[in-house]
Amino acid sequence: MPGFDRLSELPESLITQILLCLPTKDSAKTSVLSTRWKNLWLNVPGLDLNRQDFRNVDKQVFINIIDRFLEFNPESRLEKFKVNYSSREIIGFKDRISSAINRGIRLLDVVSSTQRRNDDGSLNPYIEFMPLNLFTSKTLVSLKLLYSVLEDPGFVSMPCVKFMILHKVRWSGTMNPEKLVSGCPGLEELTLIRDMDEDKLVVAGVRSGSLKRFNVPSAHEPPRRSRFPNTLLEIDAPGLEYMALKQDQFGRFLVKNLTSLVMVDLDIKFIVTYDMSFDTKDLSKRNEIGDFLTGISRARHMIISEKTVTALDRYSKVGTIPKFNNISRLQAVFPSSLLSVLPAFLENFPNLKNLSLKIYFAKEEMEKRKLVDVPQCLVSTLECVEIKRLFEWEEEEMKIASYFLENSAVLKKLIVSFVMDYPRRYASNSEVYEELNKLTKLSRRCRIIIEEEEPAE
Repeated sequence: MPGFDRLSELPESLITQILLCLPTKDSAKTSVLSTRWKNLWLNVPGLDLNRQDFRNVDKQVFINIIDRFLEFNPESRLEKFKVNYSSREIIGFKDRISSAINRGIRLLDVVSSTQRRNDDGSLNPYIEFMPLNLFTSKTLVSLKLLYSVLEDPGFVSMPCVKFMILHKVRWSGTMNPEKLVSGCPGLEELTLIRDMDEDKLVVAGVRSGSLKRFNVPSAHEPPRRSRFPNTLLEIDAPGLEYMALKQDQFGRFLVKNLTSLVMVDLDIKFIVTYDMSFDTKDLSKRNEIGDFLTGISRARHMIISEKTVTALDRYSKVGTIPKFNNISRLQAVFPSSLLSVLPAFLENFPNLKNLSLKIYFAKEEMEKRKLVDVPQCLVSTLECVEIKRLFEWEEEEMKIASYFLENSAVLKKLIVSFVMDYPRRYASNSEVYEELNKLTKLSRRCRIIIEEEEPAE
């Protein structure tokens, strides 16, 4: 029947689960629908508030919503407590988080305040400590903290935690990542972004038998040059399958027992201090890099940035890069200035099957790019090569493609990928295809694909 309210006919328990999927500001709007809906949003088993959604109202209104929600049915269990209040401090926010934890939440996602407003209107730095009952939660599954402070509770037991994101968390006193992780025996995914201007850690230990994914993403905010801490990141995780180190947030690395590693994604240059590459004469640093490479050598899929390629080339002049015998897929970004060492680099991947290359061409360095040697993988295993993000099709681009066509004995597919909408002046897709087919007889049994990809944002 037209206008029939089927939603209101649903059981209240089902309606509140539906509203749980919405931000609290939206679920609260349903209170105007009818008398039945007036307080229904307060029975939703989770709070999801963002201060940015209340920019035009007084801070106290935002606080009152939190308090009303927590006080409405204090004996009921909650599933999540998600509050983003990064602009100004909430007096007593720690106690409110503690109350939510006591009600059995499975998800805690908090963006803490970083500033306090004085009576005269001026601002001072502010830090938000997490409540101590967080560290003994028996129900928490997912923990995400930004700008929070963790102090040593003396004992950590969080048996259900599987997912953890620690973004610019500060460690107070003797508290450190190792103590937190060791109290989470079921932890599977950990993301760690340091506050490199405030973090005083000497050792960041990640020891876990359950951890499967570890990620250090880019913080997009370089530290102040003079305050970069030379912290050791120590990873001991026999069950780890995926590891990404996307920024030099640590001065040293030590990896152990990475026997299950499937994929490693590197965008680091093994710095000593901020923006300073390692000294090739530094024996301890050379040993550290060699041990790190050996520690990740069981991986099957590797992604490395231009920064890491450059660092590995620097290291190869004084040390030995181990053989990555298990790597079957490699994605690498090469500056054109290093293309001459590409064959020697690929020699470290004797069983490589799939290679994806992104090359930054510099026209003035064309004379330096002489690809002569043929690594083992081209002779025996390399089946697919992708040359990505080309802007032009000139002699140097053709030289790279022809190198693989002429020297890869088992090559089945060559993909040449141009940046879409870039005003290519020298060749159309069909012309590139014809040129590649004429390069060598080998191309008759190698499928050639010309693609276009979206410009980088």
